[in-house]
Amino acid sequence: MFIDELPEVHYTDPWVQSFEERLIALKRRSIHVAYFYERPDTSTFRYRVFNMIEVLNALARDVSAAWFCASEIENFDRVLEATDVLVICRYRYTHHLNEIITRAKSRGCLVIFDVDDFVFDVDYVQLVVRTLDQDFEHPNVWDFWFAYIGRVGATLRLCDRVIVTNDFLAAQARRIGPRDVRIIPNFLNSAQLEVSRRVLQAKRASGFARDDRIHLGYFSGTPSHNRDFEIISEVLDQLLTEEPRLRLRVVGFLDLKGRLGQHQDRIERHPLCDFLNLQRLVGSTEVNLVPLQDNTFTQCKSELKYFEAGIVGTVTIASPSYTLRSAIRDGINGHLANEQEWEAKLRIVLGELEGSGLGYGAMAERAAEDSLERYRWENQLPAIRAALFNNSAP
Repeated sequence: MFIDELPEVHYTDPWVQSFEERLIALKRRSIHVAYFYERPDTSTFRYRVFNMIEVLNALARDVSAAWFCASEIENFDRVLEATDVLVICRYRYTHHLNEIITRAKSRGCLVIFDVDDFVFDVDYVQLVVRTLDQDFEHPNVWDFWFAYIGRVGATLRLCDRVIVTNDFLAAQARRIGPRDVRIIPNFLNSAQLEVSRRVLQAKRASGFARDDRIHLGYFSGTPSHNRDFEIISEVLDQLLTEEPRLRLRVVGFLDLKGRLGQHQDRIERHPLCDFLNLQRLVGSTEVNLVPLQDNTFTQCKSELKYFEAGIVGTVTIASPSYTLRSAIRDGINGHLANEQEWEAKLRIVLGELEGSGLGYGAMAERAAEDSLERYRWENQLPAIRAALFNNSAP
């Protein structure tokens, strides 16, 4: 499937509401959950705040939820008056935040910290900086990361409970904060599902037809994945040299180094886009590439790169990190590749695309079915309820 056949999605932020509108929404039902985040964005906020609120407000008849942010902190007493559970998401420590947590606890409110990345233990700053390909020689880099991780960790330790995305990250959180750590995986919201459904329907209607190009997609998002991409850069250079049908599609920031530069005419660069049009781009790509370094920081990552591709019928090849090897059954709904296996796995998928492409289509369908069953928003209420309201520690 190629990109010109998939119409661009008209996107507007679905979370634009006034403070008063959100406060009214918080009070609608008998149990009130307030989410507190520094400022709305299209990454952590979407998965860990907006998606949770969508599930609670749509499916939990006794619970209402709303989000609030740092610019509204002066009005937060009005929020606390109506709050039973306060979820603070990936928020850096400030004295104002400390006061809010103290007041919330004094009112009998359960205070929970939600974090989706291993960014709360300063003992691992060196690993984070190296993994994210930051400039070791610049003192501001160290100032930023020690401050960021130290402040996130300080907030985590003030809370009664922690919510994370997977068991590996949970083990890291228990070492430095509350022992009560719960799991809510990342999942797809209703707007993502609707756009993805249309993309997948178009691909099915065409029998997964495509032109003579084969797109290998790397959806980096932020400029911090250079070292991850280096794992596959030599293999990609070799395959691009051998196979004229191949195109490398890069979305977001990435420094393409070395011999890949000689293939500029077959490298498609796309800027960062909203999360709905991202599904369109992923869906128009035959192979989704998810290389990851093997260390404690990357093992804590969620599997969202797999299910964002799976739900639009795109096959993923990924490094076997903790969550990715749990999500992907190698050779069934995707492929896992350690650093020595990337060439072999890419050649397998290219072979599956030959001729009728039935082998590729079958794997893409299994990835779509698995992603829909495990990661759609309608199936997440039990995990969210258990994390927010079950008072007995696991």
